[in-house]
Parts: sequence; C-alpha cells; structure tokens
Amino acid sequence: MPVHASLLILKPSLATTFLRSSLSSALVPFPLIRLRPFPNPRNLSSLSSAASSPTHSLVSSSGDNVGGGRSGAISPPPIEDSVQKIDVNPPRGTRDFPPEDMRLRNWLFNHFREVSRSFGFEEVDFPVLESEALFIRKAGEEIRDQLYCFEDRGNRRVALRPELTPSLARLVIQKGKSVSLPLKWFAVGQCWRYERMTRGRRREHYQWNMDIIGVPEVMAEAELISSIVTFFKRVGITASDVGFKVSSRKVLQEVLRCYSIPENLFGKVCVIIDKMEKIPIDEITKELKSLGMSEEAIKDLLQVLSIKSLTKLEEILGAAGEAVADLKQLFSLAEKFGYSEWIQFDVSVVRGLAYYTGIVFEGFDREGKLRAICGGGRYDRLLSTFGGDDVPACGFGFGDAVIIELLKEKGLLPELSLQVENIVCALDHYLQGAAAAVATRLREKGQSVDLVLESKPLKWVFKRAARTNAQRLILVGNSEWQRGMVSVKILSSGEQYEIKLDELE
Repeated sequence: MPVHASLLILKPSLATTFLRSSLSSALVPFPLIRLRPFPNPRNLSSLSSAASSPTHSLVSSSGDNVGGGRSGAISPPPIEDSVQKIDVNPPRGTRDFPPEDMRLRNWLFNHFREVSRSFGFEEVDFPVLESEALFIRKAGEEIRDQLYCFEDRGNRRVALRPELTPSLARLVIQKGKSVSLPLKWFAVGQCWRYERMTRGRRREHYQWNMDIIGVPEVMAEAELISSIVTFFKRVGITASDVGFKVSSRKVLQEVLRCYSIPENLFGKVCVIIDKMEKIPIDEITKELKSLGMSEEAIKDLLQVLSIKSLTKLEEILGAAGEAVADLKQLFSLAEKFGYSEWIQFDVSVVRGLAYYTGIVFEGFDREGKLRAICGGGRYDRLLSTFGGDDVPACGFGFGDAVIIELLKEKGLLPELSLQVENIVCALDHYLQGAAAAVATRLREKGQSVDLVLESKPLKWVFKRAARTNAQRLILVGNSEWQRGMVSVKILSSGEQYEIKLDELE
C-alpha cells in the first residue's frame, strides 16, 4: 500500500499535513482528498468508497478542481439539520395488525384450520411472489387488470399472487405422480389485488382455500359447501343470515351451443354475465353484442339467467343434460349433508374466473349489505392451461375481510384480550435471576409467564397483572427464596400462600 494511503487510514490529520508539505515541495503530484469523518478509521471499505465516490470533492496538486468543490478546501459534508417524517400509515388498501387485531385474526384462522382438518384436509402454502404468467390466462378476466406485477432484477415478470388456485395447480403439476389422488388440501394465505376499495374489499386480504383434486363426482362440491356451512355454524352464523347461490357453467354452455356461439367465447361471456349485479342490463347487452352474439341469442340467454327454479330450468333444457343432472344431484346431497336450507338455485351465478367448468357457488348475506362472502366451483381443465395433464378438481376461496364485517354486523365478534397464566416478579433487584429461574421452570411445564424485567413497585405489578388477565402472581422475596419458597397469589380469589419451588406447578 502507498505511504500516502497508509497515512490516510491511520491518522487523517497527519495525512493532510504530509500531503500539503508534499505539494509545496513538489515531490509528486497527488490528489488531495476532501476528508470525511467516519466512525472507524480501520474500516478499509469505507475509505475506499469515500475516495471513489463522485460526491467527494477532489483537488489536484496543480490546483485544478477535479470534483467540482472549492480548491484546497477540506471540510465535512453538510449535515442534515432535520429528519423527514415518514407516513406512519400503511399503504392504501393494506392493514397493520397490532396485538388486538392479531388476536382476532388468529381466532378466525384457527377456525379455518380446525374445520379443514376435521374434514381430513392437509395444509399447504405457496410463495406470495409468483411468475406473472401463472395468472394471465384468458382475455377479459378482471383479475388481469388488478395484478401487482413488475420485472425483477433478473428481467423476469413476476406478480404478487391475487388468488391461490393457480399456485395450487402449479404445485400439483410439480408433484406429478409422486402424490396419490385424491388430494384434499387447504391453505390460508395473503393475496393482493389492485382494485377499487369498498366495504369488505381491500387491496390485500387473507384467503382460506379448500380444494379437492382427483374427484370428478358432484360429491366433492357437496363436501366443500358442507365445510363452509360447518365454519358458519362454529362462529354463530345461521341459514337466516347467509345462503349459497348455486348454478353450473354447463347451463350457459348448453344455451350458447343452441345458437352456435364459438367455444372460445364461452369464458368471455361468463366474465360479462358475472357483472350482472354490478352494471346496468343495457351495458351487459352491449358487451354481449360486441362478442358477435345476435339479439335473439342475447334475449334467450338473459331469459334463462333470470330462472330461479331448477324445475323451470329442466323444462327449458330437458332432464338429459349434464347441467341439470349435476345440479339435481347436488341438491339431493345437500339434504343428506343437512344443509338444504342454506342453498338455492340461481342460474345467473357463473363466477368471474375463466377456469371454472361445472358447478359454481357463491356465499352471500341475505340482507344484501355485503359483497360475496366466498365462492368456488369445479375447474377440471385448469392444469392443461399450464402444460399439465387435466385432473378433475374443485375448490373455493373465502376471504377474511367480508366475514369480519358480517360478524361485526351480527354482534358475533368475540372480545379477545391478552391472557397469561402467571406473572412473576422479583421483590429485590438482586433476585431477578431467581425470578428468571421460576419463570423458566413454569414455561418448561407449558405455562405462559409474563416476567417483570425491571424493578417495579407492587402497585405497578398488580396493574400489569390486571391488564394481562393473569391468573396467578408469583413473588420472589428474599426470606422466602432463602427457604426455597415463593409467594403465590390467586388473583381471582385473593388467596395467598407460600409454596416450595419444587412443588410449584
């Protein structure tokens, strides 16, 4: 290393004196570095970056200003007098989860998981960040315009997942024949959509999915609806609060087939029909015409979509069609499962995603104040759109935002406060190690313990115990500890006693 650089590293003030003397005696031309104070002179990397950074002024021995600064000046960079405050709110459409909200979220997710496991499902998860191609399927899907997508540093197009089903399909293809069918999987994951926010609709939400892979019979859809009904019953929701609209994509297929509508337009028609409760019927008609449908075909289609009776549909389409047969079987199974009062036929339900192929269903609140609570259906041909072999499949998605609004509306949200079993406190500072030993003993027995980490007056400790809803207060005092004992106070009754540490449970 040159001597000049060594001086700079070891002692900046000495280096400055040496360089000035070198310049005056014209020993060697050497650029003078405007020195910047740094906390550790031994940090070679910080020196290197400081010397090479264009923000530092360089002056040559000839007096030329190399870096744009004043000739011969040695001064530290300007120091910011004020720190700019950040916006402490989360990005629009997203949420923080402080402890009180996290308790509620955990309560909800525990119900999701317990219901899923009671039906014999296994939990899976997928990356929040996926390839953008996974979610770009057929033109016209609203979800394409709602993607949070970008190009990463490897020039790959990626997206934050807007839903979980495509990721599930990718994993099923990846596993191939290493897994045995049928698969019964569930997931609880965060999803992202850049959409207009309304009540119960955010730009990020958590979604509960249950999917059955490898079962072609309607029994699969019947069990999925049964699992959602089971969840509703667990949280206090009844059939008078919530219902399910049920239909089949095959109904539309049969109507469109009568008018020779090309198969490749089917998905686009479904996307338009899914908007029926969101935009005027004139707009629906206009969009259907833009696909090349005749006025007669549109008229008959809208007439079929107004049917609310399965018997009436059977009169129009006949009893031999797959659509009617599937729906009749589902309603029959609903009676056996015990939830027939929860479901109703509504042919206008098609769901907005293009991959659905058969029965579709949607949960709704009967007062009509909220958007769809959940929805799902059969997607037998999704895997082939990703290059895999088609496998019969069905599933549903159930978001966290709308159900919380509904539970709030019905007064069914639980009051969930912080709860610990024990609060342990040392009465003297030098006994904090002993208190830590007591806390460790109880934790190893599976109990929750809030250990007081500082020397605090008993008044503060009792307030802390009340705030954490502690069941017991355990005090470690000098005289008791010398006898191998601690004081225990049962906070609900006020009972107080001493107990040997070995007997503390």
